[in-house]
Amino acid sequence: MNKSSRLGVLYFWSLFSAWHLGFAAPLPAQSAPFYRSKMLTFVVGVSPGGAYDVWARLIASHMSKHIPGNPQIIVQNMPGAGGLVAANYVYNVAKPDGLTTVMPANRLYIDQFVGRSEVKFDVRKFVWIGNPQRYYTVIYMRADAPYKSITDVIHAKAPPKCGAPGTNSAGYTLSQLLEDAIGAKFEFVLGYPGASEIDLAVERGEVVCRGHDIINHFSGATYKAWHEKAFDRHIVQDSPKRDPKLPDTPTIFELMDQYKASQISRRTAEFISASAEFGRPMATSPGTPADRVQVLREAYAKTMKDPGFVAQADKSQLVLQPSSGEELQALANRIMDQPSEVVQKVKKILNE
Repeated sequence: MNKSSRLGVLYFWSLFSAWHLGFAAPLPAQSAPFYRSKMLTFVVGVSPGGAYDVWARLIASHMSKHIPGNPQIIVQNMPGAGGLVAANYVYNVAKPDGLTTVMPANRLYIDQFVGRSEVKFDVRKFVWIGNPQRYYTVIYMRADAPYKSITDVIHAKAPPKCGAPGTNSAGYTLSQLLEDAIGAKFEFVLGYPGASEIDLAVERGEVVCRGHDIINHFSGATYKAWHEKAFDRHIVQDSPKRDPKLPDTPTIFELMDQYKASQISRRTAEFISASAEFGRPMATSPGTPADRVQVLREAYAKTMKDPGFVAQADKSQLVLQPSSGEELQALANRIMDQPSEVVQKVKKILNE
């Protein structure tokens, strides 16, 4: 071997030894998580203290640890126009960087559907993150009222008198769907400030019925006492299938089959009752980078299963029935695809 060959071999082995001993150039460091040292804002479309606000603060207190980088999370209340102010802000003003989410009213898709001028968004283009709770409605009746079933309501000489805060309440809307689809008419006393005032009016006999979300109807002390002494009965529920807590109460869809309601009436009921599937949803701005959407969706899903979160929700008597962001995205796309006949019927039922 000549001198130049020997030098080449020695050079090769010196390089190999340096690499083997760890003296080679270091690999590039991995980039820090995007959310490190960042602040994530949950915008809530109601005032502090409401159900959406309670859920937002509970989720905020647990979700950070499931996000790489562990950002600080704050809740910002932005009430106005039934949650539309908050929805418009996150859709149009907030940067699509994954640092701002919104918990809008679950009926915002209806606002868009009927063409309300305040709507400046498309629910199909929101990026949906998740929902902690799906909640459906039951119409309950005093047990001593002369209406034992929906058939009695249909054939009554005088309709049962129910209480509600206003015409945008779930119970009122459900009653209008029943009247349209199967001819079950209810009379309403409107203007009650809230749930407790309506319940008191039922106890006093001022009204005999009310639409109430099923979850709360089986969790509060008042209702537990009612059920123990058989004070009320349950007439109809708007869930797609019977809730396990209401095995003997028909759904509106069963009643529509029984009374042969039109396909347009069925689609209208499915459309309006989708608000229960949206529940207490969270979304972020259109155009948010896909990798950050994935981070938020995964963190949200992990939060729903976090033992500390579940325990705190249970302590607060909040019932978990979560939906994924993908499920909400599919729902938003599906529910907005309706024929013009459904549009007109929804407007009629909602007095638009």
